Amino acid sequence: MEKEKYRADIDGLRAIAIITVIIFHYGFLPNGYLGVDIFFVISGFLITKIIFSESEKSKFSLKTFYIRRTRRIIPLVTFFSLLTLVVGIFTMLPDDLENLSQSIVATTFFSNNILQLITTGNYYDVVNEFKPLMHTWSLGIEEQFYMVYPLLFLLLKKDKTKYILPVLIAISILSVILFLKSENAAQKFYLLQYRFFELSIGGIGAIIFRRQLLQIKFSFVFVIILLILLIFPINFISSSILLLIVVLFTLLLLISDNNAPISAFMLKNTLFVLVGKISFSLYMWHQVVLAFGRYIFIQEMTIINIIVLSLSILILSIITYLFIETPFRNKDFISVKKLVILLIIISFLNIGASFYIYQKAGVLKDIPELDISKKSAKRNMHAQYNADIYNFNKDFTDSQNIKVLCIGNSYARDWVNVLLESKYKNFIDLSYIYSIKEESTKQRIEKADIVFVTNISKNGIDSLQPDYSKIWCVGTKNFGVSNGIFYNNFSDDFCFQKTRMENRYYKINDSIKFIWKDKYIDIVDKISDSLGKVPVFTPDCKFISQDCRHLTEAGAKYFATLFDHELEKILSISQESNN
Repeated sequence: MEKEKYRADIDGLRAIAIITVIIFHYGFLPNGYLGVDIFFVISGFLITKIIFSESEKSKFSLKTFYIRRTRRIIPLVTFFSLLTLVVGIFTMLPDDLENLSQSIVATTFFSNNILQLITTGNYYDVVNEFKPLMHTWSLGIEEQFYMVYPLLFLLLKKDKTKYILPVLIAISILSVILFLKSENAAQKFYLLQYRFFELSIGGIGAIIFRRQLLQIKFSFVFVIILLILLIFPINFISSSILLLIVVLFTLLLLISDNNAPISAFMLKNTLFVLVGKISFSLYMWHQVVLAFGRYIFIQEMTIINIIVLSLSILILSIITYLFIETPFRNKDFISVKKLVILLIIISFLNIGASFYIYQKAGVLKDIPELDISKKSAKRNMHAQYNADIYNFNKDFTDSQNIKVLCIGNSYARDWVNVLLESKYKNFIDLSYIYSIKEESTKQRIEKADIVFVTNISKNGIDSLQPDYSKIWCVGTKNFGVSNGIFYNNFSDDFCFQKTRMENRYYKINDSIKFIWKDKYIDIVDKISDSLGKVPVFTPDCKFISQDCRHLTEAGAKYFATLFDHELEKILSISQESNN
């Protein structure tokens, strides 16, 4: 078989994929994430082209295959694991650093997709846009695919290669069925069985059209359709069907020669080809730069910030392409033995340091702003402070204290902590219920002198026929998106920094306030300044919230002081009614 010729149009297709992914992570192009799916199809197409050709000649070697994959992928991934570890140690708060340490280990073993799946349901988990290695989930899927995929060619070699295509088609159909039938969005996104068909369909195309590509004069239409799907919001079809369509048109472009003038101009132009060549470095750098950029110094994504970040990503990508990607692919630059030893040493350093960080709960130094010291560090200590309120999920005692019931989610537990940190702690008998659907809710509401609710509409408790005169709704709150940018601000006004809440919280606050009117405890109004900004620190320079939503112990104490007048008024009303 004639040696496969280089196809510039595939690099052009890679350019489209990486550009849309990067723009998506800037917060634009709602469908830009589908660029990753384009990469999957391309990968399956190119790898299968090589493997099938070698299998037909009985020259396929599993060892050679994995050496190629190692040279292609692992040096750059190992470099980024080390880089993010070093930068993270100097810039990240404990929970964020602990999360990064997990990601480094998962990335090293190409299983970050599984870690992302496990942590996706964690309410207190780090927001994805602040995770430097979040994007390596796709490498996890790809490398897991290539752990099993070559075995098919190893089993069906020589005269059995004719069975490879029907087997691939059958597995792909099964994967598509699983993908379409699953109702678990996180599993569909992160697990190989739901993504298998994207890579294998590329492989099917490579086998069927291995000798002759389609000569379609209007293949540029496929490019245009693909761009429309990636750029514009498509609301009339489901995201699953949209993904399948993107996979289909990517395949059509891969099995076409794209030599017609317009197609060639769109996919083979010099700029796109160059971007496509460095697309792996671009992919690895973009999330690292954006995550640390947002974490350390960027609060708003202005045009200037976008330009500076984009130029940084481009320049750094060119550097790693020239000095890491290209040399390590060359067997004359470094032998397999030396490469493996080097990668093992660096990986052990990364993993060892990451395990140490995890063991220390991310606390490598005292963080007075969070009341954390190296000696007293505990994992999830701030989340546990909130969770401890579940201990109050019990009936009232027989004391003569004012009976106060709090109903709701973690924000309700925050309010319980405010009450416990207040000067009225010894005068109230506290009870907590997570949901109004609990059996004892109606009984406890009847017993209570005061009821505080959060995130519950009046319609939600109407069925319990409560006495609304003793019910108060506690408002929502938010302190931005990440504390990292405030922690890394070394200016003189460090303790006086303020931030805007996420926009949705202003809307939520207004809508709930409209319903509850004068029975609404408006936290936003209480803590906001004239510009609508809220404080990040308490007066004694402690973080009000560790995760920008829930109160630290210092935050609860601050709120107890801040809402002292409201609490005194509400408790006084209750005492008067009892008397």
